[in-house]
Amino acid sequence: MATQTWKQFLQDKRSITLVVITLATLFITLFSYMRFLSAVEIRTGVRFVDPMHSVIGPIDMTWPIFILLYGALVMAIVTMCRTPVILFKAVRAYTMLIGIRIICMWLLPLDPPATMIALQDPLVQLLTTGNTAPLTRDLFFSGHTSILCLVGFVLPQRTLKIIFFLLAALVGVAVILQHVHYSVDVVIAPLAAWAAVSMAGAAETS
Repeated sequence: MATQTWKQFLQDKRSITLVVITLATLFITLFSYMRFLSAVEIRTGVRFVDPMHSVIGPIDMTWPIFILLYGALVMAIVTMCRTPVILFKAVRAYTMLIGIRIICMWLLPLDPPATMIALQDPLVQLLTTGNTAPLTRDLFFSGHTSILCLVGFVLPQRTLKIIFFLLAALVGVAVILQHVHYSVDVVIAPLAAWAAVSMAGAAETS
């Protein structure tokens, strides 16, 4: 049950087994993701003119994106750590999201917009490619937007759902304004997040 305490959760041998499998799968997926992104960065793809980019920008939104994303993720982790069942559902959904993103990027290789202001995110860069060079071809779909949507789908509290969906919308707008992503990358992100949550059996309702 989602209301289990950590003590109750850890007393269940099936829960322990599930945690081990979940964390092992996450590690393998992240390792594969790191290697995949390194390959993506040296691959050429398709570049097109985004109508939204023609209207506004580019505007450097690095700091607002950084603050919104990591502030929200800290809040999400603190909230989910109170309920281990929800926490590990979120981890499984995130693992699924990475897998979906790998497939999408492989099927639709894109070159970055010509007007892109590269998004400096040292944490993501170190955890994926292992260096400090900004990622520019991890485009379809927006990882920043999708992970916030994923949290919104997983958390059971209606108020928190609304907060995270609003934050996802703000970050989505910001990455378009900075020309970090094409509009389609952001539009598809919530759908990909919902697919990952659904396949992981992690959707929660208030």
